[in-house]
Amino acid sequence: MKMLLVEDDFFGRKMLMGLLEPHGSVDVAVNGIEALQAVQEALSAKEPYDLICLDIMMPKMDGQLTLKKIRQIEVQADLNEEQFSKIFMTTALSDRDNVFQAALSHCDAYLIKPISKAKLEAELMKHGLIAPPA
Repeated sequence: MKMLLVEDDFFGRKMLMGLLEPHGSVDVAVNGIEALQAVQEALSAKEPYDLICLDIMMPKMDGQLTLKKIRQIEVQADLNEEQFSKIFMTTALSDRDNVFQAALSHCDAYLIKPISKAKLEAELMKHGLIAPPA
């Protein structure tokens, strides 16, 4: 699985990298602008991300705006919804407004930090990104 981790906090990146790396290759962006560049580059190479883990509170461009712009890029690339990357919001923000805004922008999951291995893997299975244990 090809993944993009978008997280500005070093310790948050390190923790999520440890959870994601057993499932495939992980690229890292530290803000929304880098994330958009990574998504565009991956689509240009015809190697889109299967999963994007996206923090909300980041400098330069927050995760909510980044999510909207990623979905716009996917539409402009003539992808259908089945071809869109799965996007998991990974954030400490659990307020109703942020959850609702992310849902309206078509995120696939909303994970509240700290994220456990069990919770992440349950979402990966739910979205068909990993197989259930045998």
